[in-house]
Amino acid sequence: MANNSIPMSQQAYDKLVLELDHLKKVDRPHIISEIAVARAQGDLSENAEYHAAKEKQGHIEDKIQMLDDKIARAEIFTVDASESSHVIFGAVVSVKNLNTNKVLEYTLVGSDEVDVVAGKISSASPIGKGLMGRKVGDVIEVQIPKGALKLEILKYR
Repeated sequence: MANNSIPMSQQAYDKLVLELDHLKKVDRPHIISEIAVARAQGDLSENAEYHAAKEKQGHIEDKIQMLDDKIARAEIFTVDASESSHVIFGAVVSVKNLNTNKVLEYTLVGSDEVDVVAGKISSASPIGKGLMGRKVGDVIEVQIPKGALKLEILKYR
């Protein structure tokens, strides 16, 4: 993985492409039309609709630029994690918290796919970084906001 690349699944990539397409084909033309209507109302110095539309246009253009950048740097992972000799991006990892003896399951995803409730954590998070490249039986210790966390890797797929 290159230093500037952003790891993601095909699903996350497709979602970004759809969002970008919507911004360019729907939101951008709509705001341009709103600006034209507001401009036609006369004096721009006291035209709140015009200034609000221009601000919204700026937000849309910033979002388009950000999405263009993410898509350009996307590295789509399609490797089957269960066939790897160690934990990789996209793996579903079962771990045992050695402090509480509780078994947890994490799916290592890109930052745009994080869903903590569903157990999807960023591969760039402290836990994600600790798990990457490890094998079954390895014990890792990571620092999280609540303190040190000791995890034993039970399995991954």
